[in-house]
Order: sequence, then C-alpha cells, then structure tokens
Amino acid sequence: MSTTNTLNLSKASKNGTTKAKRIAIQGYPGAFHEMAARHYFEGTPVEIIPADTFQELVKLVEDPEIADVGLMAIENTLAGGMLPNHKLINNSSLHITGEIYLRVVQNLMVLPGQKIEDITEVHSHFMAIRQCRKYFAQYPHIRLVESLDTALSAKEIQDGKLKGRGAIASNLAAEMYGLDIIGPSIETNKQNYTRFLVLQHRYFSGNDANKVDKASISFTTSHDAGSLNRVLSVLAAYGINLSKIQSVPIEGRHWEYMFFVDLTAQSAMRLDQAINAIRPICHNLKVLGLYERGRHV
Repeated sequence: MSTTNTLNLSKASKNGTTKAKRIAIQGYPGAFHEMAARHYFEGTPVEIIPADTFQELVKLVEDPEIADVGLMAIENTLAGGMLPNHKLINNSSLHITGEIYLRVVQNLMVLPGQKIEDITEVHSHFMAIRQCRKYFAQYPHIRLVESLDTALSAKEIQDGKLKGRGAIASNLAAEMYGLDIIGPSIETNKQNYTRFLVLQHRYFSGNDANKVDKASISFTTSHDAGSLNRVLSVLAAYGINLSKIQSVPIEGRHWEYMFFVDLTAQSAMRLDQAINAIRPICHNLKVLGLYERGRHV
C-alpha cells in the first residue's frame, strides 16, 4: 500500500468515517490509474489494489472479497482505443458505472543529482514511450526500453538506486519514489487525455438514475449490406448521439465484427427506449453500462 493510501486510511480511522474503498488498478502506486481513481473518488478514503495486467484487474473486481471497484483505461486521444479492454469488459460480469478523463502529463525522472547526459536508457510503458518519442529524438544516446508500468519503472530506479537510468511516469510517482523530474511534461501532444472507466458489479441505484446520460453497449449485426446502417438510423431517430463506435474482430469468424458503441442522451429513459428499439435488429446486444458522463481533470 502506498504512503498516500496509508494517510487516507489513517484519517478515515481517526474521523470514524466509513472504511476505505478498495480500488483495483492496472499498475503500481503512483500510476496514472491511481491518479484517475483518486480524482474520481475525491473526498473518499481509498485503498489501491495493484494488478499487473488488465485481465488480473477484472478478476480482482469480480471477487467482492478483494475489491469494490476497478479503474480501467479504455482509450487515449493519441493512441486510440484499447481493443483488448473492450473484450475484457464484454466477457466479464462487471458493469461500467462511471468514467473520468485524465490529462496525462509525462515526466522524465531520475535519481537525485543525475542529469540528462548521465542517462543511457529510459524505461516506461510502451504507450508512455510512444507519447514522448519526439522529445527523445534530441537525445540519440538514450535507449528507450518498454516495461510493464510507468510507476513500476520509477520504483525500480529508487529500489535499485539505478544511476544512468530514467523513467517516464507521473509527478505522483516522482514524489512517491523520491526521484527528480529533469524533463517535465515531455509528451508531444499537450492535449493528451486518457479515458478511464469505473467498473463495478451493479448498474446504478435508483438515486443515481436521474444523473444517467450515457450508455455503453456491444452488439453484432447480420452479415448483410446495410445492417449496421439500420441500427444507426434507429438511434438517430431517437435523438441519440454516438460519442464512439469501435469495431472488434470476432474470433473464429472471418471479416465479422462486434461493435462497441457509446451513446449519449438527455435521460436514462431515452437511452433505454433507444436500446430496446434496436434489440430486434441486433444480435447479442449487451448493455455494458449506464452512467453519468465523466469530467475532464
């Protein structure tokens, strides 16, 4: 458990408040997933439960004895959608109950006293490296090495007191692991946002229903010309906005696809009406979540 987690739990205990919410994330303390979780559950004591992979994250949340909720990255403004994660959610017993958009600021961090000319290699998650390649083009002596996680890369430097190595990670990771940021905000695109989904066992409670204005669904269509267009036409007739549509290949069925669609409307009732209207012309329709549109932080 991270230092920040311990502080939150201690405050909860002293104040007699409810126990901490157990949040499973992909990554380690200080990862962007943790930042997103803390923003989403701001004001609530949290306990971060790390997972090496998104598959493990889903398993943790599916076990109510381990985690109460999960935070999963689903798309990035630069790298696009994370197709495997769509499949994981679709095949799980979990529901999407919320979302948050996090402005991703990538930082180059090293042991205190190290300078850029001392660094021969930099480790980080492949997506973080992808977002910062333009910065490193000016330092051809630095080798970029893909790792499991951004925060883990920072932790390894501190644990091993590794000179000559840098990590790309969040400012939270630098703070937690006592590293110096020698390259702040090195991502190429400063409008770099990642969308995170909140995963739980329930849809929403009756008290939350009036806040619902977004739905995520999955479905397939018949393998006929115009079949997808018919679905989209019905949604348009109900005044539904498609904020996202993603096609994912169906394993074992060549050139056939499952569609993952995000819908927005003025009310949960309108979303429910539209979804019921397309059921007869869809196959395997599944409502993955009904929730309130997320904020940008």
